[in-house]
Amino acid sequence: MEKVIFVQALENYQLQVEFSDGVKGIVNCKGTLYGSVFEPLKDPELFAQVGIDDFGAVYWPNGADLAPDAMHDNLLKQQQKVAEETPPYRA
Repeated sequence: MEKVIFVQALENYQLQVEFSDGVKGIVNCKGTLYGSVFEPLKDPELFAQVGIDDFGAVYWPNGADLAPDAMHDNLLKQQQKVAEETPPYRA
């Protein structure tokens, strides 16, 4: 399992994330902020307090965390889709 090595909160409940294998991108959390642990993250000040725990997972001070493997898989799929849709460079 790859570990998160960088995370930064962005506007509109998004996270800029980078993994130890170089996979990186933006994770949109807006649609996932429900339930007793995630509802408090709708407060932009708390959302901005995102960090990385000792296991390489994204977490917040209120105990909310995100599974790194699911984020990694989603970002990898996004990168593959972009690569497939981008025409080859021709000089």
